[in-house]
Amino acid sequence: MDLHLVTYFVAVVDHGGITRAAQSLYISQPSLSQAIRTLERRLGVTLFDRTGRRLELTEAGRKLDVAARRILADVDRAKAKVEAVRELRAGRVDIVTHAAFSIDPLVEMIRVFRERFPRLAARVVAADGPSGVLASLRSGDAEVGLMDTEAEHATFTAISLGTQELVLTAPPGIGADLVDPVPRRAVRSIPLVVDNADPGTAAVLGDLIDDDARNVVVDCAHPTATWDLVERGTGATIAPRVVAEQQMPDALRLRLDPPLSRSFGLVLRSGRPSPAAMAFIAIAKGHVGISTDPTEFGAW
Repeated sequence: MDLHLVTYFVAVVDHGGITRAAQSLYISQPSLSQAIRTLERRLGVTLFDRTGRRLELTEAGRKLDVAARRILADVDRAKAKVEAVRELRAGRVDIVTHAAFSIDPLVEMIRVFRERFPRLAARVVAADGPSGVLASLRSGDAEVGLMDTEAEHATFTAISLGTQELVLTAPPGIGADLVDPVPRRAVRSIPLVVDNADPGTAAVLGDLIDDDARNVVVDCAHPTATWDLVERGTGATIAPRVVAEQQMPDALRLRLDPPLSRSFGLVLRSGRPSPAAMAFIAIAKGHVGISTDPTEFGAW
């Protein structure tokens, strides 16, 4: 059933006849009459009793009247919801990332996003490394990925945001005699707590790991456990400076020579992102000083 026929039918009922209904709809009377006849023909019933001066609903017409008003109300509600999303008054962005960026820079990005758009929600999906991020994007489980942009992402759109400084984070018992910055070759003799099974981490830490990973004393895939082990003196780790400052405040934070950093950015599927995703992208760019205006996406 065409929605415009439903609208015409309700207008005739509300105005008690074709003439006034046609005037309210800004269409000709013959056109409206034809539309009502078309509706009756498609439904196979007579909707109006035309014997009197005023059109009266038949039993079938009364049943359709109830259903038609419900249909129009549902359509209005759906339009309102869509408009709310387009105006950034409702909606959610699904973001997928891996452990390397789950705190820095994601936490601050989401904090600003929620502060700027309090009616939008964010859902964070965990992934095992860059390949897991891309898999979540392909499956539709997330719309925006935050990952190492030096990893392979050929079929996706990437927005480079910057680099993350990595530092040697060591308990005083291990790092007290180290110079700052620490030569990378010296790290090969320091006991480390790292996720050696993560291909992304292994690539970044390549020349810091001794032959056969003999200086990896704990191979740990859980960041919170790694931080606690460092705080308890089990070993040192390589962590973003922001994470080291926040999560391991009692540990020493030493630069590396040459410096070590990891690039990061957003990765998107093809096509236009949702308004909520565009708002998050704007916030992410602003976080690293890339000028953009999040309000411009409200009209999308």
